[in-house]
Amino acid sequence: MTEAHAIAGVPMRWVGPLRISGNVARTETQVPLATYESPLWPSVGRGAKVSRLTDEGIVATLVDERMTRSVLIEATDAATALAAARTIEARIEELREVVRGCSRFAQLIGVRHEINAHLLFVRFEFSTGDASGHNMATLASDRLLAHLLQTVPGISYGSISGNYCTDKKATAINGILGRGKNVVAELLVPRQVVTDTLRTTAAKVVELNIRKNLLGTLLAGGIRSANAHYANMLLAFYLATGQDAANIVEGSQGVVMAEDRDGDLYFACTLPNLIVGTVGNGKGLGFVETNLTRLGCRADAAPGDNARRLAVLAAATVLCGELSLLAAQTNPGELMRAHVQLERENKTAKVGV
Repeated sequence: MTEAHAIAGVPMRWVGPLRISGNVARTETQVPLATYESPLWPSVGRGAKVSRLTDEGIVATLVDERMTRSVLIEATDAATALAAARTIEARIEELREVVRGCSRFAQLIGVRHEINAHLLFVRFEFSTGDASGHNMATLASDRLLAHLLQTVPGISYGSISGNYCTDKKATAINGILGRGKNVVAELLVPRQVVTDTLRTTAAKVVELNIRKNLLGTLLAGGIRSANAHYANMLLAFYLATGQDAANIVEGSQGVVMAEDRDGDLYFACTLPNLIVGTVGNGKGLGFVETNLTRLGCRADAAPGDNARRLAVLAAATVLCGELSLLAAQTNPGELMRAHVQLERENKTAKVGV
């Protein structure tokens, strides 16, 4: 293998199994996590154990799905930009035909716009089957833009991407309008499991979530986000399943909810911007094929079903790690003790190799 085609190896382990139900999948499965942060494996594993100690496990609900690309159009003035926007909205069926002509799987499901001075930002929204849809959406948007420039008077080319999408950046618009898969993962943990397995109480987790995730993030200026470490689980899951790792930027924007229900702990993670796919770039690598097959995401299913399954598995994995970390942080010293112990075990294992 030449240096130009070398593969960077990241340690990977299968964790779980997780018990999952909801409107996409009902299953128990292990999940692969590729990471250099070795304490993540047992942490997610503890959350997975909790999921198996409840009847329904993690209830993962797919709320919405769409991939977006915004184009930038220049008009002669604001009035012309507004006229163009209204024309685009009125001709939505015509634009859908343009998309059908350039893709077997992409479908135009919505168009939104914003005008700033004489500039028109148009945000196209697509369904993209089992692909995460970056390239598919860009190709369709390129064709749509060319069509608009030929048929709408008073406008000219600005850019194929106007940053109103928004791709791989932390913004408010993705959380408001959606980009990728929007999944809510919920878990109701019985009081005894909270005490015995998480070594805490529902009241302590609720208080920490308010003070740390909600208030702390507010004071830090977070953007539509209130969580402890979504990014850790997402990156590990993305690397193991051949996803574009840079999408953890918007993917890690999401909110944790925790409620004390008479000693039982209701715990939920909302992830409005999960960008995953089971076909496309990166999915042909041997280890990725193996992992997706083992996850049940290479099934002979209707277009989009495998990607939806992958999305709810990702969301459930995030919940497991989020729950375990917050529980640990309710107890003084627990997090650091676990890290030190695991680091020592890893060093000892390396010496014995």
